[in-house]
Amino acid sequence: MKGSKIWRLGIVAVLVAAIAAIFIFFPVNEYLKSFLLWVRQAGVWGPIILAAAYIPACIFYVPGWILTMGSGFVFGVIAGSLTVSIGSVIGASMAFLLGRTLMRDWIESKVISIPRFRAIDRAVEQNGFKIVLLTRLSPIFPFNLLNYAFGITKVRFRDFFFGSWIGMFPGTVMYVYFGSAAKSLADLASGNIAGGVGRQILFAVGLTATIVLTVLITRLARRAMKDAVAKESTN
Repeated sequence: MKGSKIWRLGIVAVLVAAIAAIFIFFPVNEYLKSFLLWVRQAGVWGPIILAAAYIPACIFYVPGWILTMGSGFVFGVIAGSLTVSIGSVIGASMAFLLGRTLMRDWIESKVISIPRFRAIDRAVEQNGFKIVLLTRLSPIFPFNLLNYAFGITKVRFRDFFFGSWIGMFPGTVMYVYFGSAAKSLADLASGNIAGGVGRQILFAVGLTATIVLTVLITRLARRAMKDAVAKESTN
């Protein structure tokens, strides 16, 4: 058992060092931009490649919003949202499984002392799907850390998977819409917008509605999450 623990800690140390080296010595943002331009030219393979990119992004803490907005820029709202939704939940699931196995000891050392997390750990055993769903809807919980942290709880993988998939979708659509709107703004600057003023109004109304809906859902989720955590903290 002791040897196994040392072996896992060694792997974690290597992963952490690799992450630090990547962000210190390599222009990650520039690489992501080049990657998105390449994906745009990949034809039907583009969405598959971009979705697959979420696996290393989730594991190595690469900022997911760049890929998410980039998906809107490259594929538009509908295809972009589907691509990000599928890719992000698969990437989150891979991090979850690592948190439940190889990286369990390291994750425990980081989150076990947080009162909020201890309350979530107790709540998730009885209401796994609900708690995962609410934490995904609320922005106060960091996405990448949460993927690993749920791995050391008693939540079932099924509840984590579907709670994450559904809970992340509103935010996904909003960020994809941001990327799609940025694409339209670029077209506007060059004077090459098909549909003229009508399309500009449509984008503005749609983007506003998406943001308002996401904010409302987030507020409801934050309130419900606070009530659930408070209830478990008193037990």
